[in-house]
Amino acid sequence: MENFEEPQPEKNSEENVTSSGEEIVYPPKYQKPDPRQNIWLRSISSLALYLLAGYYIFPDDKILILITAVVMIHEMGHFIAMKFFRYNDLGIFFIPLLGAYVSGTKREVSQKQSAIILLAGPLPGVIIGSILLMLDKDGHSYFLFDISFSRIGLLFIFLNLINLLPIYPLDGGQLLNRVFLEEESIISKIFILLSVAAMVLFAWNIYSTSKSPFAFILLLFPLSMLFRLFGDKKISQVEKRVEGEGIDTDKEYADLSDKDYWKIRNIIIQEHPGFKDVPTAPPYEYHEKEEKILAIVQGLLHRHLIQDVSIAGKIFIFLIWVAALASPWLLNMDMSYFNGFGFNRN
Repeated sequence: MENFEEPQPEKNSEENVTSSGEEIVYPPKYQKPDPRQNIWLRSISSLALYLLAGYYIFPDDKILILITAVVMIHEMGHFIAMKFFRYNDLGIFFIPLLGAYVSGTKREVSQKQSAIILLAGPLPGVIIGSILLMLDKDGHSYFLFDISFSRIGLLFIFLNLINLLPIYPLDGGQLLNRVFLEEESIISKIFILLSVAAMVLFAWNIYSTSKSPFAFILLLFPLSMLFRLFGDKKISQVEKRVEGEGIDTDKEYADLSDKDYWKIRNIIIQEHPGFKDVPTAPPYEYHEKEEKILAIVQGLLHRHLIQDVSIAGKIFIFLIWVAALASPWLLNMDMSYFNGFGFNRN
């Protein structure tokens, strides 16, 4: 275990008195270092790993560059929308061989804003792909990296349409879960379990037809979702105990008192099996797992989902979603352009 400096109490820390008359001074709640530098360092490191893995997987550097550009444009759409809606701690993280995601935090989450953010990733890619197809209708007029605009356009459309499928945690699945379902309902949980089953079947199909070990990497998403579902069950137990202690969790972390932080921390340590090696307070000392404990404490502070999408709004969002999914047929695309996309590495 690493040695951590013992926190010094603030002047305004809340105080209690024990039955023996001893005064209890609660030290300051844990504060992470400025996350901005760490976030961008992690983003750059994840991009480097993504490119390194892609170098050995993709048959040609041109394909790797194109796919990375498509992924980057997709994630920048999410990033710009989240930045516009004032999300905090924003960062783009790349997952080797699987793609990327944008991370950010906000306490009050609007359905309308969520729909815009989720569609801001795939829709620009579909539009860019459609424009490239229209510029190069015959498939032989314009080229980039010796690849026709038509094939590049199809790549944009294909990869972004995958993200629009109604499978969680893809953008389409999140859109369905956030706007059209109640996130905490049993229907939402069934939908997530069905998404897990669909991804497992997809991975198995790839493995059975190609015998590629890449199929097992695809299992990371369904496994992480299952862990999250079971983790949510543990968190609900913690939440009940916290509510039983009369602690108000309807607030920002900055407004949480030092006393309540240490009380919630003790409950998490007692209820969560991942913190069995962490001693409860007192003594009031930070542990090497303090940042993980902090993440759970912050997760317990209630996030507000603002139900601000009307029936007409939901119909409008649904029509945009369906139109994007139907774009290959609306544009009369020739999917045979994907043939011959491979190149031999020199």
